[in-house]
Amino acid sequence: MKKKEIALIGNPNSGKTTIFNILTGSNAKVGNWPGVTVEKKEGALIRHSDFQIVDLPGIYSLSAYSDDEKVARNSLLKKPSMVIDILDSSNLKRNLYLTIQLLEMNQNIILGLNIMDVAKKKYKEVKLDVLSELLNVPVVPLVGQKGEGINNLIDTIINHNVDEAVEFKLPYGGELEEHLDKLEYLFSQKKVHIPGYTYRMLAIQVLEGDENIRALLKPYDIDDFIQKEIDHLYSIFKDDLEMVFIEKRYGFIEGLLKKVIVRKKTIENSISISDKVDKVVLNPILGLFIFFGVMFALFQITFFFGDYIKSFLEIIISWIGTFIGASLDNNILVSFLNDGVLSGVGTIITFLPNLILLFLLLTFLEDIGYMARAAYLLDRFMRFFGLQGKAFIPLITGFGCSVPAVMSTRTLESKADRFTTIMIAPLISCSARLPVYILFITAFFPNNKGSMLFIVYLLGIILAVSMAKLFRSTFFKSEVTPFVLELPPYRLPTAKATFLHTWERVKHFLSRAGTIILAMVIIIWALSILPLGVVYGSKDSIIGIIGSGIAPILKPIGFGTYEAAAALISGIVAKEVVVSTLSTIYGAQGGGLINVLSTQWTQLQGFSFMIMSAIYIPCFATLATIKQETKSWKWMFFVIAYTSILGYLVSLVIYQGGLLLGF
Repeated sequence: MKKKEIALIGNPNSGKTTIFNILTGSNAKVGNWPGVTVEKKEGALIRHSDFQIVDLPGIYSLSAYSDDEKVARNSLLKKPSMVIDILDSSNLKRNLYLTIQLLEMNQNIILGLNIMDVAKKKYKEVKLDVLSELLNVPVVPLVGQKGEGINNLIDTIINHNVDEAVEFKLPYGGELEEHLDKLEYLFSQKKVHIPGYTYRMLAIQVLEGDENIRALLKPYDIDDFIQKEIDHLYSIFKDDLEMVFIEKRYGFIEGLLKKVIVRKKTIENSISISDKVDKVVLNPILGLFIFFGVMFALFQITFFFGDYIKSFLEIIISWIGTFIGASLDNNILVSFLNDGVLSGVGTIITFLPNLILLFLLLTFLEDIGYMARAAYLLDRFMRFFGLQGKAFIPLITGFGCSVPAVMSTRTLESKADRFTTIMIAPLISCSARLPVYILFITAFFPNNKGSMLFIVYLLGIILAVSMAKLFRSTFFKSEVTPFVLELPPYRLPTAKATFLHTWERVKHFLSRAGTIILAMVIIIWALSILPLGVVYGSKDSIIGIIGSGIAPILKPIGFGTYEAAAALISGIVAKEVVVSTLSTIYGAQGGGLINVLSTQWTQLQGFSFMIMSAIYIPCFATLATIKQETKSWKWMFFVIAYTSILGYLVSLVIYQGGLLLGF
């Protein structure tokens, strides 16, 4: 039996992805800021596998200016069996605009009024039955974070008629209606057929100035007639026709809400807690100090608490290594388990407490709504470097992983903004680089761990925005697009939501440790032990020969050894493998590797290597995503080239400058 497809749609920050997770039992990313869903996600409805739910990107309208709007509109044009429109019931005026457009598409709609607990505090009453009657669609109240109303929503889905949507016709008034009728009649006479569109939809979007629709209608030889209609209406309204339609829709929504919402008498005079906090947090000067203070504290906490558990894990790893050495007689097997698996993967695992803390803190900042404020606050700073503040969202996503950071640039409307952000996203330090930083900071800066980590992350941000300035003045010249970003209310996230979000990031890290990192560790171990008979990990081994060939190039930047060269090469596959490679070659894990580095490398060499690791070529997964998003091999190879050169130059300045200063 063919599955019934249900499209889940709604404004950014309406709680749509939270509802999707509950309906499907999934763990899609949830956050309290716009742009969380950057591509379609799918899952079967729990206990009803014949219903397939598609989570579309959060959008405000179906104008299809940005990539996420195009993804949503194209999916809706395929006419899913039904559409669940999730609305933030505390902001119905804004959310209902998308609802009206969905109804005009003749979509089969169920309205899910989410965040009803906030709406009940904000309004005296929300008349759901009246809203349902006026729009002729089912309305279900929800509190997604607490799971309230979900069973009612599932029952409504199961019992809803999927065969035919109710026809909706918003009255635009005499002059507009007259011309809409003329265009509809013309389309019927010309037998126009564009999949997913009704004649009225086509007429509205043509008058709104949708160039894509005009292009699709070209073969029907009616462009001159359309232009005359547009010119005539412009002479009457003296305004952009898209704005005329927008005003008409909002006028309808205003009238609708007067019948649906009973407002509290004092609501207009009250100032919400969010407003009070924002007066401080969004202050142009004080807000920046708060932002950098928050980020500095985040890195201090990452080390201060994480190191306690890390030390415990190092003891366990060391005990396992001793046990393996005492229990097995086969030297090659002992070497494989201790020098290979335990040194490579085990060392990575010891950094897990620090990673979990960083993920947990970042998740909490996202979920309470602070990161959206940071994007707004940094808009002026970003504009100086040729980007809008909205570009900060993909960049901050890059703290977790560069792959979703590159993908989330789809929310940027301007191609110049989008491509520039894609080019600089790999410079933001992702979680895969964190084990490298922890290793070298612990080895060479034990008394200033949090401060050094903050400096490394800050350097990445400075380099990213500096390169953005360069790219916008050379490759991607255009005006910076206006920045409009919703500031969601501060919400204390549930412990479950925060831990689920954190677990998704941790699970991604562990899956890499158990797959790609383990595979690379085995390869590095084999290259270190072969040809048989050589001293393990020596210059005479295969890994030593490969590294020695590249080492002279790296000598001017401080680490012209085969061990360092081999680690950088393997790091192109996945950044965590830099640590695994060093552990495998040196045959040391955890604290043992830290001791080896601190005795065989100087502090200046360690710092230079760490900075090179932070900047040079992103991992294979990120490169593949850049190719996919830019649809060009050229830009992927450009990223490889410029990050390699930039990393080398910055490390060269650090190392040679450090030598001149006597370090």
